[in-house]
Amino acid sequence: QAQLVESGGGSVQAGDSLRLSCKGPPRAFMWYTTGWFRQAPGKEREFVAAIARSGHTAYNVDSVEGRFTISRDNAKNTVYLQMNSLKPEDTAVYYCACAQPGNPSRVASSYETWGQGTQVTVSS
Repeated sequence: QAQLVESGGGSVQAGDSLRLSCKGPPRAFMWYTTGWFRQAPGKEREFVAAIARSGHTAYNVDSVEGRFTISRDNAKNTVYLQMNSLKPEDTAVYYCACAQPGNPSRVASSYETWGQGTQVTVSS
């Protein structure tokens, strides 16, 4: 079973940028579809973005389009979430997760393995 480790979270000001990383196990990780979700206090977990092995991507258009970019480096077993123009409403714990190979899914139940999460706090 894949083990995922997120990093890159922190506390920033509105308008700043952060890059989150999700590192998975060698060899196997490159085959999975990987997604980023986030959960703010008192709210349900929300889809952010996902990327298939092919590079095909999906985004939560309403929340992050044009500001966040998901990418993957299969040689490094890592998926990134570049977050620009951060807003206070982006404050949440961000989780990466893996799903079986296929088109990127926006549904949390499609993902089998989850990381521990990394906190992102954006101040106004």
